Amino acid sequence: MLFHPLARSIGPLLPSARTISSSKSPALIAELPFGPTLRMKRYAFKNGLRMLTLLDRTAPVVSFHTWFSVGSRNEQKGKTGLAHLFEHLMFNETKRAKKGQFDQRIESAGGETNASTWTDWTHYHTELPASQLNVIMELEADRMHNLVLRPPQVRSEKDVVANERRFRVDDDVEGEAHELLYRLAYKRHPYGHPTIGSMRDIKGFTPRDCERFYKTYYAPNNALLVVAGDFNEKKLLADVQRLYGKLKPAQLPPPPTIKELPQREERVRRLYRPTPTRKLALGYHAPAFGEADYSVLSLINEILFVGRSARVYQRLVRKEQLAAEVHAGIAPFVDPGLYDIWITLQPDAALGKTLKVLDEELDRITSKRVTAAELMRVKNRAELAFLMAMETSAGKAEQLGFYETVLGDAGKLMQRLEDFRAVTADDVLRVARKVLDAQGRTRIEVLPAKGKRA
Repeated sequence: MLFHPLARSIGPLLPSARTISSSKSPALIAELPFGPTLRMKRYAFKNGLRMLTLLDRTAPVVSFHTWFSVGSRNEQKGKTGLAHLFEHLMFNETKRAKKGQFDQRIESAGGETNASTWTDWTHYHTELPASQLNVIMELEADRMHNLVLRPPQVRSEKDVVANERRFRVDDDVEGEAHELLYRLAYKRHPYGHPTIGSMRDIKGFTPRDCERFYKTYYAPNNALLVVAGDFNEKKLLADVQRLYGKLKPAQLPPPPTIKELPQREERVRRLYRPTPTRKLALGYHAPAFGEADYSVLSLINEILFVGRSARVYQRLVRKEQLAAEVHAGIAPFVDPGLYDIWITLQPDAALGKTLKVLDEELDRITSKRVTAAELMRVKNRAELAFLMAMETSAGKAEQLGFYETVLGDAGKLMQRLEDFRAVTADDVLRVARKVLDAQGRTRIEVLPAKGKRA
């Protein structure tokens, strides 16, 4: 994923947005600086459709991204996986195009297209030569309201998703452990649902389920378009109005408001699987992407796990030689997520000792201030990662769309930089103590033996 929240100051940092009101559709709502020369513009259409544009003539390419504010967070028990199923259905048949024609037209235009689904959103993205922008716009507008959802189409994609689940979860130790981690960590909140869906739910979906979901969430007032690269802005606005302007908005259900109760004790589960090495998955309840402490925790993760100089890597992999692989990440969710850690042990390593050494490193960052040099090093490294992700029009479009969808404001993409620069050693100590509490964590132990499934 390219949603790294660090950015270098490359021009004025979010002065007051220039706001323009208009009685016509589309309306230019705001214009913000994006670096020293580029400008991001936000448009709103009468039917609720939103659009961000970033004109950049560096290369004759354009990125056209569509974000829908729906993911597994919006699903109910017994109907998990619908958002992900639609990621597949949307590449299927429409009233105007047969199955396979979407990909064929994009390939013929010299472009690339793909999609992804997660807890809070579904994201469709296409990159192609600037001269071919109209191709993807026509295709995207068509499948937003002309998708065919008869039994053969639904059955075919259900089979594809069921096989994907077998490959990524049921027959994959890490995938299964990760799913179990979230299921145990979330007792109330829908983040405990697997985004891919349970096998029972996948097999049980009907065309009626799909039609209801499609009419509810695949509507212009639940969609965001992001266009970045080389394009004619006047023509773009006219074409979007022509292709999307007549689409009717939907009655959107309110977003889920369920809050997870505080976890007061560690939850532990063992998985016995035919795997050659022991594995360990840990989950700590973490701040939402929009909270200030998220930025601090991301730097803590850099200190502990990112790169060969990271503390946990040095201790578990290099010095103690207990682990073959260590990695961790913070879920960038709308609501509070998880800070999850994954460790693959060496064949002869004891799980108890490995956990003890890991806890020693976590205790160290919760008890002693990080040095100024180490803090500056991880800030610089994270900043570089962000800048590399923003080198292309696709990277810019993805970042803008993510921030607008998750935070409701793409402008915060650059605003976050100052928050990171302001992080102190005291902040690191405070957030580490708040998050890295063993009493509130969830732990999955994967053991190489046969037994009952969890």
